[in-house]
Amino acid sequence: MKESFRLKETFVWITADEKRHIEIAKEEITQRRKDLERFVRWHPYFLVTLERYQVDEVEVCGGGTIEKDEIPEIVRRLIVAASKFGIGPMSAVAGTLAEFAVEAMRDAGATYAMVDNGGDIALINDREVLVGVYAGESTFSNRIALRIKPSSSLQGICTSSGTVGHSISFGTADAAAVISASASLSDAAATALCNAVTDAPSIPKAFRSINHVKGIEGALVIYKDVLATCGKVPEIVKTK
Repeated sequence: MKESFRLKETFVWITADEKRHIEIAKEEITQRRKDLERFVRWHPYFLVTLERYQVDEVEVCGGGTIEKDEIPEIVRRLIVAASKFGIGPMSAVAGTLAEFAVEAMRDAGATYAMVDNGGDIALINDREVLVGVYAGESTFSNRIALRIKPSSSLQGICTSSGTVGHSISFGTADAAAVISASASLSDAAATALCNAVTDAPSIPKAFRSINHVKGIEGALVIYKDVLATCGKVPEIVKTK
């Protein structure tokens, strides 16, 4: 089963074998968004900062503070993932929401669950999956896919682009994808990787900007007619 779900800025495709697992994913996304929106109302700076965010205690709009143990779990994950690359926490929001949804589906008994949040994917899969790569006007766009082997462990496959979509990027890669065991981490890393790609010669240095972080398994960059990989990347196959 595959179903789309839209909630304000969030638009996801949810895939599972059972309808109830899809409903669980929707409920999880809805609740985690509520948690995030409540936090942002009291601290709007969190929503717009492009720099590392401190988590010890948070000043709130109108005075006062929020103690560390009162910060919602989604906010914690965003801060932890993005801080590894020195970027703003909202850089990881799409992957983090997808991750929460798949975790909830898994905890409810799903063995095949995938949430695609605008190219930021979290999944567990008891069968082989092909994840296509869209890269705008590049010659590789929609012509390759990553062959994902079955795994009961959550995987995060997230993509950022400097030429496609409305997300903020300071780079020019047509696609920068990162694979790890966390969609939250992969999302932040993909943003950082894309930011670092300014032309073809910059790609090796761009990989070095993320591959020092524990948990990153592999990465892929597409820049015009160049495709480069780093680390352990799933098998790349041609698509029709």
